[in-house]
Parts: sequence; C-alpha cells; structure tokens
Amino acid sequence: MASPRITTVEELQRYLYAAMQLEHATIPPYLTALYSIHPGTNSDAFHVLRVVAVEEMLHLTLVANVLNAIGGTPDLTAPDFIPVYPAYLPDGEVDFAVSRERFCRDSLDTFLKIERPREAPDEESRLVHRQHRGTKLITAAIGAEDMRFYSIGEFYREIERGLRFLEKEKTAAGEELFVGDPARQILPQYYYSGGGEVVPVTDLHSACAALRLIAEQGEGVGGRIYDVERELAHYYRFKQLLHGRYYQDGDEPDDPTGPPLDVEWDAVYPLKKNASLADYPEGSELHTAALAFNAAYADFLELLTRAYTGSPELLIEGVADMFRLRERMTALMHNPIPGQDGVNASPTFELAPVAVGS
Repeated sequence: MASPRITTVEELQRYLYAAMQLEHATIPPYLTALYSIHPGTNSDAFHVLRVVAVEEMLHLTLVANVLNAIGGTPDLTAPDFIPVYPAYLPDGEVDFAVSRERFCRDSLDTFLKIERPREAPDEESRLVHRQHRGTKLITAAIGAEDMRFYSIGEFYREIERGLRFLEKEKTAAGEELFVGDPARQILPQYYYSGGGEVVPVTDLHSACAALRLIAEQGEGVGGRIYDVERELAHYYRFKQLLHGRYYQDGDEPDDPTGPPLDVEWDAVYPLKKNASLADYPEGSELHTAALAFNAAYADFLELLTRAYTGSPELLIEGVADMFRLRERMTALMHNPIPGQDGVNASPTFELAPVAVGS
C-alpha cells in the first residue's frame, strides 16, 4: 500500500473540513430541485429528493463527529464554507460541475454523477490532474493544488487511510489521536433520518464506521444497490427516476424490475439556474425575499455549528429548520423575474459571515 497523503493531525482536520464542505455542497442543489416541483405533483421524485437531503445532513453530522473526535472544530459559518455555484466537488471527475437548478433531466444527471460508484483502477490513478478555470473548487489534495481525487469514495478512503496511519503513529509514541471532548458528539437520539443512525466517534473503529456509512449510503456497497442497512443507496434512488421503475430485491444495478413510477418533467417551476442577488433589482420584492432567505440560511448554518460544538440537542431543531426553509424558497420560486421572460427566481445562497454566539 502506498504511503498516506495525510500524515499530521492538522492535515487530517483539513481533509475532514473539506468533507463537511463536500457534504453540505449537495444540500442547496438538492433542496432547490426538491422545491422546484409543483405542489401535489411528482410525488416519487419529491420523496427521493427529500430522503437524500435528510441523509446528506446525516453525512454532514457524521463527518462533524469524526472532526470533533480528533480535536477539530466544525465551523459552517466560515466565509469559504459555501461554494459558489457552479462548483466542482473534490471527487476527481472532470466531466461535471454542480449547479442549483430546477428538477429536470440535467439536474438528475448531475445528481447521478455526484453519487456514482467509482473506484480507481489502480493506486496511481487515485489522484488525477484537474485544472478548471472560472469555477470555484471546494478543495484540493493537500500539498498538490492541481490534483483531485478520482472519486468521492477515494477521497473518503484517503481520510480513512490517514486515520489508520495517525492512530498507529500516536500509539507508538504513547499518545492519543482521539482527544476530542465527548460532549461534542452527536448521539443517535439527537438525529433521526430514517436511513442510518448517527455514529458517535470515540476511536478508530467508530471513526471508520462513520466514514463507511457515508460512502455506502451514497454509492452503495461495492456498486451494489443497497447499503449495509438494506436501504437503497442514493445513486440507485436517483436511477429509479431515470428508469421510471422501482428497484426490488434481486434486481441488477441497471435493471430495476419493481413497480413503475411516473416523473412529470414539466411539472416544475422554470427557475433561473444558479441565480444570484444581482439578478433581482435592488429594492424589489424578489431582492428582499432573496436577502431574507439568505439570512435564514445563515441562521441555519449557525445553528448547526452550535450543535456540532457543544450543544448537540440543537440538531433536532436544525433538521426541522432545513425543511422550514421551504416557505422562503417557494416565495422566490413561484415568481417570474422581471425582464427575463419565462424564468422564475430562486434562492441564491449568498451568505455574509455569521459570528457564532453573536
């Protein structure tokens, strides 16, 4: 096995912070697609998107537990935490960027690319050269600004490799890797997703279990349809919408044979892709509504930061808050942008830094 790229606790903490950025970066696109659906339509697509959004919150929480366990501090209010969309994720692929847009074939294709099972063919391929212009990259391999991981799965494998290396190094030196305050751990009673439980992290075994749950829920186990808890992986939840049919036990990955499901591609609001505040005239109702949403989303991230840094009981409220944003989102989505025929407004997720505890 090649030497790990993560050889210090500080590097491990940076990787885990990047993992939190990665998990969060999918939430605005998933919520935007979810609430772009006309009320009372597309129930199958709505359910799939909602379940996946909830489980991305679980993944964010699992990474926070690992970061806390090694003495790091999760901070979702940092100026660089939210990407500027379209954004490339640190998964190594060069063929797509993630955007905030309505539920459509293009957005579904992007979601499948985010979650797709990919394993590098060999050790040398785990890192790939990647150069993009004009689009924000969330993170790079530490010490190699032009390198990206082949896949999200490989990114998490590198973190696990670093954990194992540092645990061995610390043990040999008579030191501890897992020095974080146990009171910062999110326990199962503080979060319910319906698909997987929070893993409190206290040692190497629980840290690796938390990271593997993230990978398995996203892409499946070794490309299989179901994760270890017999729940459909995100990739295959989205594939159902593409195929127009549910998976059932015994199905092959590319051949669902369950009951049919209907997708109404036109039953969505025609949102402006990657809308920004600059798209709404200053002083207009849309501009005011966009500012109000951004303030509410900043409050949501501040609440999560507090939950992850010593007030875990707040996470119960945080999960509910994510879906309470619906009213503010739809206040924008239901309204056309003046001067842009056929295009509706959308939340912009442009946040000013928020001081925790202020």
